[in-house]
Amino acid sequence: MKKYKIAVIPGDGTGPEVINEGLKVIKAVSSKFGFEYEAKTFDFGGERYLKTGKTLDKQEIEGLKKYSAIYLGAIGHPDVKPGILETGILLNLRFSLDQYINLRPIKLYNADFCPLKNKKPEDIDFVVVRENSEGLYKSMGEFKNKGTKDEIATQISYNTRKGVERCIRYAFEYTKKRNKTKKLTLCGKTNVLTFAWDLWQRTFNEVAKEYPDIKTDYAHVDATTMWFVKNPEWFDVIVTDNMFGDIITDLGAMIQGGMGIAAGGNINPQGVSMFEPIGGSAPKYTGKNVINPLAAICAGAMMLENIGEIKAGKAIEEAVITIVRTKMKSLAAGKMGYTTSEVGDLVVKQILNPV
Repeated sequence: MKKYKIAVIPGDGTGPEVINEGLKVIKAVSSKFGFEYEAKTFDFGGERYLKTGKTLDKQEIEGLKKYSAIYLGAIGHPDVKPGILETGILLNLRFSLDQYINLRPIKLYNADFCPLKNKKPEDIDFVVVRENSEGLYKSMGEFKNKGTKDEIATQISYNTRKGVERCIRYAFEYTKKRNKTKKLTLCGKTNVLTFAWDLWQRTFNEVAKEYPDIKTDYAHVDATTMWFVKNPEWFDVIVTDNMFGDIITDLGAMIQGGMGIAAGGNINPQGVSMFEPIGGSAPKYTGKNVINPLAAICAGAMMLENIGEIKAGKAIEEAVITIVRTKMKSLAAGKMGYTTSEVGDLVVKQILNPV
């Protein structure tokens, strides 16, 4: 029997609540599909930072490399200045573990929860492959004359051929494996950002020659946001840089039903990957048992598929689809018609006794 080690970081706010439901579901599929796992919880987050001043050190990161995957709830605490936890924990993990792909499936499960008129589940089913280790998120730049009327702030978008190419290659391979319409769209801004996006476009065109069965196209990022709303059915897989990927995936979350259903993975294909709900810590809902745990549950499904338990991951997604289509009144916190824990129970029941 296969056995896995999962590092669990519940994090801040509602993170522990949604992770608890995700672990409940993983326990159910492990018994049904015959694998074992050991889940160890780590207290990285805002509370520890407030007590100790620590975010995440090198020794702790090295320890995480021994795990099959990382399951993250949320990072963000109202009593900690914005940027400290995000940089010290989230970006530190992504960069230190070389999780150079951010993978965001955007899939509508129930047309009733889509804000777009006349769009059905078959119209919204695509994936964004976001470069996750370079670009503007490298925190490279400087101030000049800070605090004066002549102040200049420079933020550098740092892109390497190696970083761009490995992301693009992953996207081509993913498109091939996904085997839907076999179409890969490069999303950028070649007409204005002429250095970085010249590199991206040239690399994309060169790699495309190795994949003659994949259709390719290009869309400016502003046009992409427009097409997300007008014609989301045009997309299969999209590849883009760190900043643009961050922006368009939040729009993607909205058209698939909201943050309550949006899950993502920070992927190192050769190392340890991390999976999380997209919605953040939502501190105003902490402890109320009203937050939607489905995004965390879907992130757990992505995690299982990534480590090789594909049938278990698919079973979770199928159960979530059934619950979203037949039980939920809404995907918004406090409006679901069920508590956080009750939603987790519904998914477990559907997995163990499919209806």
